[in-house]
Amino acid sequence: MDLGLKDQVALVTAASRGLGAAVARRFALERASVVLCARELAHAQETARRIAEETSAEVVGLQADVTVPTDVEALVRQTVERFGRIDILVANAGGPPAGTFETLRPEQWEQAAQLTLMSAVRLCYAVVPHMKKFAAGHPHARPSVVFITSVSVKQPMTNLILSNSIRMAVIGLMKSLSIELAGSGIRINAVAPGWTMTERVTELLNGRAQANGTTPEQEAAGILASIPMGRMGRPEEFANATVFLASPAASYITGITLPIDGGSLRASL
Repeated sequence: MDLGLKDQVALVTAASRGLGAAVARRFALERASVVLCARELAHAQETARRIAEETSAEVVGLQADVTVPTDVEALVRQTVERFGRIDILVANAGGPPAGTFETLRPEQWEQAAQLTLMSAVRLCYAVVPHMKKFAAGHPHARPSVVFITSVSVKQPMTNLILSNSIRMAVIGLMKSLSIELAGSGIRINAVAPGWTMTERVTELLNGRAQANGTTPEQEAAGILASIPMGRMGRPEEFANATVFLASPAASYITGITLPIDGGSLRASL
């Protein structure tokens, strides 16, 4: 299936590793030009180099901390200067730290809001005007935004109260923007990954094991028992679904949150 991504320009944030890197790679495999960023320039450039070598696509790695407003502005400006437009934004920022209400302090809530919510807000303020301008002059443009969230927006996860709470605000942003921007031809969606084997999941398993006096292997076994497919997802499986949702092939889909979780969510909606 041709996703219609050839010569499109995709901006993927927090993409030097994990889910972000997998998404950037999938775009490149679909012949899109890709800009990815990370807080450390060397990490972004190394990931971009590796993906470019594998796919022969044009992949650029830039430095940007998405919690820093000037970094976000510079990231978008450099992308537009390089390629003339941004067709797709995949807004990713990693996850806030684990913890329960009693182990966390108010300042950690504020930091998590900057990381998880305000990074998404600032990226949209920076990118959407360029999308609207380009779409106004190109009737066949199909701009879209995808927010990477978590299944915690559908079902709270143990020891992740920051994610459980603040990611819900990102879904409210997504749904509101999908209505406000539909008339401009811009689609807005979100993806909600479940347990997927990334570096962050390894960190969470270690944290749970330390808190519970168990081992990471025991924690993983408990998680696998709750997933109908009996395993964690692979980053490339997550990327396949995310890139489809962002692509022109999903042109009549907007305002949804797509779980990518091996069936672990028990809710019917």
